[in-house]
Amino acid sequence: MSMSLIMSMSVFALAASISPGPVNLVCLSSGTKYSIRTGLVFVTGATLGFILLFLAIGLGLYSLLEVFPGFQQALKYAGIVFLLYMSLMLFNDKGQLSLESGQKSTSFMMGILMQWLNPKAWLASASGIGAYTQGDDMTQVVVFAAVYLPICWLSLGSWVGAGAFLRRYIENPRVLIRLNRSLALAIFISCLFLVFQ
Repeated sequence: MSMSLIMSMSVFALAASISPGPVNLVCLSSGTKYSIRTGLVFVTGATLGFILLFLAIGLGLYSLLEVFPGFQQALKYAGIVFLLYMSLMLFNDKGQLSLESGQKSTSFMMGILMQWLNPKAWLASASGIGAYTQGDDMTQVVVFAAVYLPICWLSLGSWVGAGAFLRRYIENPRVLIRLNRSLALAIFISCLFLVFQ
């Protein structure tokens, strides 16, 4: 595999991973509310969840979904419902900063689940595999996944870092409530775009 193809894969992975989306917004919110370590646990789950989805699509899950388009629609709407639930949780958040481990926070499993129900993740996986790999060459898919893994983790981690940076400016619960409600609204609007696609 040529170095230019790997570089192209890297640029695609960076653009898809760092651009705003539901998972990125949850990372940002997590960084404002919890310790960086807690946020990075979510990031690790989201990254591994994405890579598993990416490999599953590379192995032919996407072809299976094309055969059963009703299942693809069901997945899309399940994803939208989950994103709306996340949006509602953010909207109703009380704005209390917590670095305590006892308070319910984002988790490793939530990160995995969120990627599998995230239409942006499905689109990025399918379009990336379609554009940069041969359908019958699993080696290319595995190399692409290996390139994607650190880029995705660092990209999502940077959103947690941005949230942690913002935390010092938003210690007032009212400011954090406004930020969370803005993020919730952004997730809600992204769901509307998904419904009308």
